[in-house]
Amino acid sequence: MCRHLAYLGPAVTLRALLYDPPHSLVRQSWAPRDMRGGGTVNADGFGVGWYPGTATPVRYRRAGPIWSDPTLPELAAVTTAGAVLAAVRSGTAGMPVQESAAAPFAEGRWLFSHNGVVRGWPDSVLGPAGALPVRDLLTLDAPTDSALLWALVRHRLRAGASMDEAVTATVREVAAAAPGSRLNLLLTDGVSVVASVWDHALSVRVTSGAVLLASEPVDDAPEWREVPDGRWVRAGPDGVRLGALG
Repeated sequence: MCRHLAYLGPAVTLRALLYDPPHSLVRQSWAPRDMRGGGTVNADGFGVGWYPGTATPVRYRRAGPIWSDPTLPELAAVTTAGAVLAAVRSGTAGMPVQESAAAPFAEGRWLFSHNGVVRGWPDSVLGPAGALPVRDLLTLDAPTDSALLWALVRHRLRAGASMDEAVTATVREVAAAAPGSRLNLLLTDGVSVVASVWDHALSVRVTSGAVLLASEPVDDAPEWREVPDGRWVRAGPDGVRLGALG
C-alpha cells in the first residue's frame, strides 16, 4: 500500500511536511507502520504537488524511492506553500513503475492520490471504465488502478460534481464492482481537501488554522484523530466534516 498526506494552512516549507517530522512521509517510505494487504516499503515512486500562490498546482514526481532523490531535499528546503498533497508509492504486482504512475495526478486546479488497490484489476472494473469517454481511457496517465480511479473522479468533476460527490460516488461504484478493494482517496483544489477511508487508515490533525490528513500520523502530537473506516472527510476553511460512505 502507498502512503499519502494533504496539508492546508499557513505557508510552510515542503521540508517541514516531508522530512522534519519524526515519522515523516520520507520515513514512511522505508519504515511504514501500517502496510495492510502486502508490501513492506514504498519505493516505487513518489510525488509532491503544491500551490505556489495560484490556483494551478506545481508537481514534482519521480519513479524511484523518495529517499534516493538528490534534488528534492534542496527543493523542499526553499519551497513554501499553504496547500500540499504528497505521496509515496508501493506499486501493485504487475503494474508499471514509472513516473506517470506516481501520485499526485493532476488536471487544472485538482490534485489526486490513491492509497490502496482495486481487487480483480482490470476485469472487475470493466463496467465503470466502460462508462468513461474513450479518449479518457486512451490517455490514462498509466495502466494502473490508481490512474483509472483518477479518471473516474475527474470525469465527475468535469461534469460539475462537487469534490465530495466525485470522491464518494467513485468509491461506492468501484467498491460495488470490485469487493475487497482498498479505496483511500485524497482530492484537493488547494482550498479544500476531500478524503475517503475504505478498508485502510487516515488520521487528521487540526491545529492553529491548519489541517493535516495523513495515512499515518507524522508525529506523536495529541491532536491526531483517526477517521473511522467507511467514512469520507472534508477539510477546508469551514472546518472538518465527516460523512458515511456506505
